[in-house]
Amino acid sequence: MSLKSDLFPSSAAFDAINSSLQSDDAERKDAVKKGNAVFGFTLKNKEGQTDSWYIDLKNKGEVAKGEAPSGKKADVTLSLSDDDFAKLVSGKTQAQRLFMSGKLKIKGDVMKATKMEPVLKKAQTKAKL
Repeated sequence: MSLKSDLFPSSAAFDAINSSLQSDDAERKDAVKKGNAVFGFTLKNKEGQTDSWYIDLKNKGEVAKGEAPSGKKADVTLSLSDDDFAKLVSGKTQAQRLFMSGKLKIKGDVMKATKMEPVLKKAQTKAKL
């Protein structure tokens, strides 16, 4: 099942991150060990619509639609535009730069958000945005 939404072109990155996590069991366990959090993403497109995905690096090492796994809360939620998320996963900008310019809002444990960078770097090699 694809996580990509046509309304949010950058959401293809969630498929790339998920396939990266699912393709190598050792890599998934390593990502869970390093991440140790549920990362929520709320993207806003040009039409002003929002949608959410999460990356569970606390329990299963999976990516899915929604704000968090059923019955759980995200440890940290990152809110940004679809365009900025595309730039972030393609390596054209850094999360810190987006945060400092007010384009990235972080709710929850800000320190956990810093552990997201290596996972996004893995997606850069697979995502074609």
